[in-house]
Amino acid sequence: MNAIEVANAALEVVNGEAEAVAHVEHSGLARFAGSEVHQPTLIENAMVTLRVVQDTRVGVATTNKIDADGLAEVAERAHAAARSAPPDDGFPGLAPPMDPPKVEGFDEDTARLGPEEQAKLADAAIDAGGDVPVYGFFTSAMSDLAVASTTGLSVQQRMTDATALVVAADENGSGYAEQTAWRAGGIDPALVAEEAAEKARRTRGGGKIEPGVYRAVLEPYAFADLLDYFSHDSFGALGLLEERSYFAGRLDEKVFDEKISINDDALDPRGLPKSFDFEGTPKQRVELVEHGVARGVVWDRTTAAQSKNGAQSTGHAPPAELRDWGPLPSALSVSPGDVESVEELAQLVGDGLYITRLHYLGVVHPREGVITGMTRDGTFRIRDGKIAEPLVNLRFTVAVPDFLRDVLGLTSGAALVNSQNFYGERYPYGVLTPAIAAERFAVTGVGSKPGI
Repeated sequence: MNAIEVANAALEVVNGEAEAVAHVEHSGLARFAGSEVHQPTLIENAMVTLRVVQDTRVGVATTNKIDADGLAEVAERAHAAARSAPPDDGFPGLAPPMDPPKVEGFDEDTARLGPEEQAKLADAAIDAGGDVPVYGFFTSAMSDLAVASTTGLSVQQRMTDATALVVAADENGSGYAEQTAWRAGGIDPALVAEEAAEKARRTRGGGKIEPGVYRAVLEPYAFADLLDYFSHDSFGALGLLEERSYFAGRLDEKVFDEKISINDDALDPRGLPKSFDFEGTPKQRVELVEHGVARGVVWDRTTAAQSKNGAQSTGHAPPAELRDWGPLPSALSVSPGDVESVEELAQLVGDGLYITRLHYLGVVHPREGVITGMTRDGTFRIRDGKIAEPLVNLRFTVAVPDFLRDVLGLTSGAALVNSQNFYGERYPYGVLTPAIAAERFAVTGVGSKPGI
């Protein structure tokens, strides 16, 4: 069965008001380590989550048993959960029928990729690593998402995605690269491996630096992770309502450099397009930051009802297991600048740091956007406007608003950086961003040398 058939079958066994979210996945992942394919993974799965409403009590249950007995059992669990749930006077009701926008995001060739083709693409990455062992994977998938409810709502979208990720590493150095797209034909695993291996060779013999505040260039991989972590508290409506968001009390004020404009746009074909959220509400493009001015956050039906200020859902309801987080952006996009390359960004920095990616991130102070973590797989000194000697991995603690307050430049090209971890249900999302150079990046310590 496809997703809408699963959702409709689930609704048929429910008594009363209910919503069914069905997710069907066909995916494969060819993992490699030490330049050998060693762990192919194939997933064929269908999940359905039932949300039933009894007066103001709501119950939720999930299953991947979609035969008649399995659906009857999940319906009973959802009803039991509703009976034991406390009344929820803030529940906004199930979404009414709506027509979602038509989007791209599905490619037949990607949907047809099987394990043999995925293994060949992984082999292409292995062959391109040269003298540096490579670790990583190639993965592709077709996902089918549907939401149906007793209000008459019925929406469905098929999606494809593919990612090639490579860490090239030996005892002396390590480098990283990835590519993500909804068309597998737009990914070149060999080029990804070549980029990672070249970076690994350059990281050998990494030196140390003193803690301090440095000018820095962040590649899209690093900037995407920093922005993603910041967004969890600051770009969602629940963070705003709970005053965890940096935007609380600052909407329509200048918060970043005027070079910075950020939106969440799931309709953009350059990203991983989505038509609706997990309540079936149509996706909308949301302007978060416009030329440095905080403009808004993303909403779902629950937070819009809680706001009591006329807010409407922007189509950002998360899946049931993430509902405690509230609505979150899943298609962040940073407007590019006018700098042609990262080498030109280094010229703007003059003296500072060049950072490929980040690792082991954690939020220290949500209200002020303070994030800590490590650099990894390609950290270098910038001297006299050129990317110079390699450095060991560095510990940093950065207030994202401070980092974005004085921006030296952004590249004119943007890269789509994958954000999903491929451990749960397949729902492709990422960050579309250029590389960035900024005035302040606070290094608080040094870590291990690059390599394994």
